[in-house]
Amino acid sequence: MTAVRLNELKGSGPQPATDGTGKPRIIVGMGTCGIAAGARKILQAIMQEVESRRLDVLVTQTGCIGMCQNEPLLDVQLPGGPRITYGNVAVKDVPRIIASHVMGGRVVEDLAIAQFAEGKLEVENVPRYDELDFYRKQHRIALANCGHIDPESIDEYIAAGGYTACTKALTEMTPEEVIAEVKLAGLRGRGGAGFPTGLKWELTRRTPSDKKYIICNADEGDPGAFMDRSILEGDPHRVIEGMIIGGYAIGADEGYIYIRAEYPLAIKRLEMALKQARERGFLGTDICGSGFSFDLHIKKGAGAFVCGEETALMASIEGKRGMPRPKPPFPSVSGLWGKPTNINNVETFANVAEVIRGGAEQFRSIGTEGSTGTKVFALTGKIANTGLVEVPMGMSLKEVIYEIGGGLPSGAELKAVQIGGPSGGCIPAELLDLPIDYESLQEVGAMMGSGGMVVMDQSTCMVDVARFFLRFTQQESCGKCTPCREGTKRMLEILDRICSAQGREGDLELLEELGQHIIDTSLCQLGGSAPNPVLSTLRYFRDEYEAHIRDKRCPADVCAGMSAPYEIDTESCIGCGLCARLCPVGAVSGERRKPHRIDGDTCISCGACAEKCPVHAIAQGA
Repeated sequence: MTAVRLNELKGSGPQPATDGTGKPRIIVGMGTCGIAAGARKILQAIMQEVESRRLDVLVTQTGCIGMCQNEPLLDVQLPGGPRITYGNVAVKDVPRIIASHVMGGRVVEDLAIAQFAEGKLEVENVPRYDELDFYRKQHRIALANCGHIDPESIDEYIAAGGYTACTKALTEMTPEEVIAEVKLAGLRGRGGAGFPTGLKWELTRRTPSDKKYIICNADEGDPGAFMDRSILEGDPHRVIEGMIIGGYAIGADEGYIYIRAEYPLAIKRLEMALKQARERGFLGTDICGSGFSFDLHIKKGAGAFVCGEETALMASIEGKRGMPRPKPPFPSVSGLWGKPTNINNVETFANVAEVIRGGAEQFRSIGTEGSTGTKVFALTGKIANTGLVEVPMGMSLKEVIYEIGGGLPSGAELKAVQIGGPSGGCIPAELLDLPIDYESLQEVGAMMGSGGMVVMDQSTCMVDVARFFLRFTQQESCGKCTPCREGTKRMLEILDRICSAQGREGDLELLEELGQHIIDTSLCQLGGSAPNPVLSTLRYFRDEYEAHIRDKRCPADVCAGMSAPYEIDTESCIGCGLCARLCPVGAVSGERRKPHRIDGDTCISCGACAEKCPVHAIAQGA
């Protein structure tokens, strides 16, 4: 009789020692990154193999462990043995892994990439996770369970120490003691400028009211950012536990998780986790016999970037159009439906349980004096190891990019790092020794933001990068205030001109003046930070702007219209017509089987024709 149970493994926890069932375990990485890479097909193949071979095994799932570049990931753990991770698994590899490892006890070493093992290596030629460059310098708190436990099982979360901090706070500490511990830990908001979390909680608690709310901002909208989504997909109970503690601390009996509807998997797992928490008595009336009652609701957002701003977010929950309002009053005084409200983001709440469970001093021992703990980053762009990392505050950008991220592919030369999303700035290669903390990033014109980190090489045009991010924020502007609505549009028009060889003297000074006015006068931080990518690139890459304006040249050869048009060698052309069919602007003309020509005034220098010409008769002119 085959005994396959998906998502029903009890009491395993994140450690690799044993699952307590005496049965082999097969675990599939089923975060969004894994699913996108083909994990569903891998899971189906596993189920088919197990059924056909009538194996008595446990098949379960987990979230993203961070190695997105190695997805799909598949783990095998035999009773009493190490947990072995296989990377870049294909459907054809599944029968071999099951036959050799699950049935024969022999690790498939050419597919294995790491193992969870204590002490010496338990399987030769397969490194431990903590020996991999990608993990050696990481310190995982918010991501501690991601990639280890089944996110749809409250039992696995509890076995990993889950809800012990909640129980401790509610039964052994007063709300004031909880707030004092969070303040002492130095935990700062992980979704923006880093406002002290404990102080925000204290301000909300001190406001007298018969009703208070606590909100988790999961409206992660930065291009290249997927930290909050991965936490919610891989360990939703950790965020719920943090919100329960926060609700207790400020005196709220109700809370909302505001999450964008584009995160269906995170929403599904959140809904399951909330249901399980209610069934186990961690949500509802008289939690843990403490007399404290609290419940949570999910509010799906429509994907407006402006709803990441706290007052716009609350307006959206209230059923209104998501538009910011002036502050003061701040949400701690008058927030959701006019009641005192506290808002933190996903990663902030994911740190709360660790502060209460391990104590403030232990948390403060990580990071720097002013920026304690760790920070999660999404490494994207021109980086060898794309994925999710969590590092101690104060680590340098160079360490993250080259030691954890593996540097740039093919030895390319780094040009800049965009950090903090559209609200952040571009940091040049010469500042890579900069420590990652709130103050250091602000000093160089960037910000921590939610944690997107986009790596760029020398083929990147920094003017075009600034234009990309400004276009994003301009399109996402709610239009309520004139500085953001009109100012970003005017700045974008100037950048469009510069990138199309129509820039003129004075444009750079005008960009700087406009940018500063927008920062100084915008209603909310979307507008107040929108010029940052432009101003930071002007600060560090002004020569590229000047080349676009004065020389009508894009140094990175990216901006259409800034490069010499392509030409066809009529003696080599065979008249196949492929170039004419590929040209996006119709610049190529000619009869079939006769030499073609390119109109230099129409050509945008995209290179599509040269790339596909079968006889290599097309080249860029001088």
